[in-house]
Amino acid sequence: MEFKDYYATLSVSRQATQDEIKRSYRRLARKYHPDVSKEADAERHFKEVQEAYEVLKDPEKRAAYDRFGSNWKAGQEFRPTPDWDAGFEFSGGFSEQGAFSDFFETLFGRTRGGRAGAGGRGFQMHGRDHHAKVRIDLEDAYQGAVRAVSLSVPELDAQGHVATRSRTLNVKIPAGVTVGQRIRLAGQGAPGAGGGASGDLYLEVLFNPHRIFRAENRDIHLELPVTPWEAALGRTVTVPTLGGQVDLRIPAGSQSGSKLRLKGRGLPGASPGDQILTLRIVVPEARTPQARAFYERMEREFPISPRTELG
Repeated sequence: MEFKDYYATLSVSRQATQDEIKRSYRRLARKYHPDVSKEADAERHFKEVQEAYEVLKDPEKRAAYDRFGSNWKAGQEFRPTPDWDAGFEFSGGFSEQGAFSDFFETLFGRTRGGRAGAGGRGFQMHGRDHHAKVRIDLEDAYQGAVRAVSLSVPELDAQGHVATRSRTLNVKIPAGVTVGQRIRLAGQGAPGAGGGASGDLYLEVLFNPHRIFRAENRDIHLELPVTPWEAALGRTVTVPTLGGQVDLRIPAGSQSGSKLRLKGRGLPGASPGDQILTLRIVVPEARTPQARAFYERMEREFPISPRTELG
């Protein structure tokens, strides 16, 4: 997938005001409108202009796009990470007009639904719900915690430029939360109109990379190094878990890549996850003549053909 430079498409600078972006869009839309344009590939250019304007006219999408777009050039091979927009607060309501490119759909295709409704007299209106992705530590997901979360809120300044302000909230992280689950903060969305109630803020959970653990739903994965004699003879070893160290019996004759399971040692929940251990046999180096002689003796006494199945 190729990166799209929406500023170049609209022939504006990255410092352009929203009014400048609107004027350029109107000029290019008239120039390439398929019903009147005599330009070559007018329909394709018109769709590109529409897509670029869909992003840059919206302070929220524009701020998120600016966050990483300055490091890329049009046409470069591009694949964003799932958390590319973590920490940005969105009010939702992305337009669904037109069929936009894969690039647009990858970045902005996820609908962040909003909520708004008129009340009775006085035209009360419920505030829109806001949404944001946040990264938390795996230990906090296991134990539960209260953490300060900082969010960037895009908005327009007095000159019509997109800026961001930060706000910090103390968030209660429930024990057992998993990737993709949402934490609801009541009343922390947009304020209502005419005395209507404020919307809510929904935080979608992502995990920070962990030094040794990897989460998959509620299961926790760990690559466990073992010695050749622990794998061959069977031994009891100490294993780290999110809940502390536990003893684990390695079955005799275990092979590298074998998987063992610690029941209920994953993330808590109505059905707690497990901890899954993948064995990795660590072979000592033959750094001395004695060590080399030992390996040569093993070669003679344990003749095996590990690559037979490869033909």
